[in-house]
Amino acid sequence: MELLSTPHSIEINNITCDSFRISWAMENSDLERVTHYFIDLNKKENKNSNKFKHRDVPTKLVAKAVPLPMTVRGHWFLSPRTEYSVAVQTAVKQSDGEYLVSGWSETVEFCTGDYAKEHLAQLQEKAEQIAGRMLRFSVFYRNHHKEYFQHARTHCGNMLQPYLKDNSGSHGSPTSGMLHGVFFSCNTEFNTGQPPQDSPYGRWRFQIPAQRLFNPSTNLYFADFYCMYTAYHYAILVLAPKGSLGDRFCRDRLPLLDIACNKFLTCSVEDGELVFRHAQDLILEVIYTEPVDLSLGTLGEISGHQLMSLSTADAKKDPSCKTCNISVGR
Repeated sequence: MELLSTPHSIEINNITCDSFRISWAMENSDLERVTHYFIDLNKKENKNSNKFKHRDVPTKLVAKAVPLPMTVRGHWFLSPRTEYSVAVQTAVKQSDGEYLVSGWSETVEFCTGDYAKEHLAQLQEKAEQIAGRMLRFSVFYRNHHKEYFQHARTHCGNMLQPYLKDNSGSHGSPTSGMLHGVFFSCNTEFNTGQPPQDSPYGRWRFQIPAQRLFNPSTNLYFADFYCMYTAYHYAILVLAPKGSLGDRFCRDRLPLLDIACNKFLTCSVEDGELVFRHAQDLILEVIYTEPVDLSLGTLGEISGHQLMSLSTADAKKDPSCKTCNISVGR
């Protein structure tokens, strides 16, 4: 039987967090003969990766020949924001069950995308299931070292400037390494109704009345849900003044929440006043997308311990947790 030509000119497009479309060129004489495609997909390993992880998972997909381009989805457990290399081979299945195969094509590299809104909506639904009842609070607070606040006063015009979010949380979060903001907490102690005296981020705390950051002129977005191999879970929310640069970034990427009625963080009018509540059973990390004036709040030293084990700086999400993972990747 005549040999098959080697596929060439591979094109990858329509890339999502867990799928892609692939096409290539081959000789016209092969088009009617080819019965199967072999696709070899490999995750690009970095120097810190575990070389033994998933080594028993096959990377070669055998697919019946279909008109190109073909969509590859669900054949592997593709991870979001991950670099892969791919090569293809065509084959004719013969009467004895053996395959006549072409040579392997060139190898092409691509990177999968972030979670789309529908994936974040799945994470949101999972977070809602464990959010618990709502507790009242009155201030947002940010813990840090004394030098951080001194630098803001001396070099930043007394403003806390937005900075780029790190890679903590879900690997597919569209905010990681993309969204600028200032992180705040709002969780309170159940028995006192006040912010806890302990912190993983430093002994100095800036407190600001909740209405300064969260009010009917603010949009609230759900951004992520994760844990770090622990029993407690974190939810990341974004507060963005309507029409701001941060608001425009979030509008296309994150689920928008009703500020008066959601399971995580609410601002509602009761007896003519704004009332604020947070979910009891989640640790909320709130990103405010604009600079914050230190003169709008108070700065002081807290009396508790610095619990470094609770820090989420560049924290990696537990990929095995059934509570906070969805099926499209980690």
